[in-house]
Amino acid sequence: MKVRKWIEGKAIEGIEGKGQNLMLKIFLRAECWLKRSFPHTVAGSIIAWLKYNLYAHTRLGYLFYKRQMKKARERYPQGHSITQPLVFSGVKILPIPVLSNNYSYLVIDTGSNCAIAVDPSDPSAVQAVIEEEGVTLEAILCTHKHWDHSGGNAALRRRHSSCRVYGSSCDDIPELTDPLSDKETIMIGRLNFKALFTPGHTVGHMVYVLDGKPFEGPASLFSGDLLFLSGCGRIFEGTAETMLASLDAAADLAEDTLLWPGHEYALECLMFASLLEAENPFLEQKLQWVTQQRVEKKSTCPSTISEEKQYNPFLRTHCQEVQEAMGLQRQRDEDWDIFRARVLKEVRRRKDVYKAN
Repeated sequence: MKVRKWIEGKAIEGIEGKGQNLMLKIFLRAECWLKRSFPHTVAGSIIAWLKYNLYAHTRLGYLFYKRQMKKARERYPQGHSITQPLVFSGVKILPIPVLSNNYSYLVIDTGSNCAIAVDPSDPSAVQAVIEEEGVTLEAILCTHKHWDHSGGNAALRRRHSSCRVYGSSCDDIPELTDPLSDKETIMIGRLNFKALFTPGHTVGHMVYVLDGKPFEGPASLFSGDLLFLSGCGRIFEGTAETMLASLDAAADLAEDTLLWPGHEYALECLMFASLLEAENPFLEQKLQWVTQQRVEKKSTCPSTISEEKQYNPFLRTHCQEVQEAMGLQRQRDEDWDIFRARVLKEVRRRKDVYKAN
């Protein structure tokens, strides 16, 4: 705790004072000291814990987010991916590429011109789409507290004073006006969302399911950092058992539910999945399609829950192929979900290592 507070204080002093690069230097020095002072695995765990807690629970996280946003705007002036709106009778869903790989979403009731923003991390990018579409921002649905999902809440609330901010009271979500419980509904015009409590990535993570029936279309899952195309979020503030229950809640949705994730991670996730199930034909086909999409800088969302069950290893912990790839067997009298949680934990661990390489 003392180390964390010292690093935070020095870094803020450097950013707000005379040294723009001091924050990075402080992190590097702390990292070197930890590596010298502890065994490799212990040092790695401490460093990961320290970085996450500084990002998620201190002002440093906000300063890092602001720097990240500035760099992304310079590198991707038109956004990191080319996206296409999806239109049904009475609703329009617009993915907005923000930061280096995030997606925000604007969901519009075209009958009333009311709109909801999901995870508006770059307020300028979201505001530009609001103005282009000529709609009124009525609400923000925030999946969790991390700045790359909640960083634009305050700026948008300043521009749209009547805008409500929905999310879990268990997460420290900026500008939260309407705390939600599991399975609570939000109605804006004809837009009917159900909030599902899905902890694991953070203690208060929530996802939002848009009812497609009024628009004669499928439901849409805005999954934040719970579920990606062939991937899932890191387990920062929970256990594998908690994350498994949250993933099961997503998997239990209707097969044709559209998946709108919080990040463009598809290519990396599918490449990792192919190491586990090299003979999976659905995975191979999806990987070919995603590879071409990314060559052309095109977005890969949405997929569907049905598709994800065919190739996403984090939704396939019940499958023998994934269990064998992890080298795990169910113990005698072991609870089925406890075993699946062990499989999930190992898949997540290997994905973390894969990403680090």
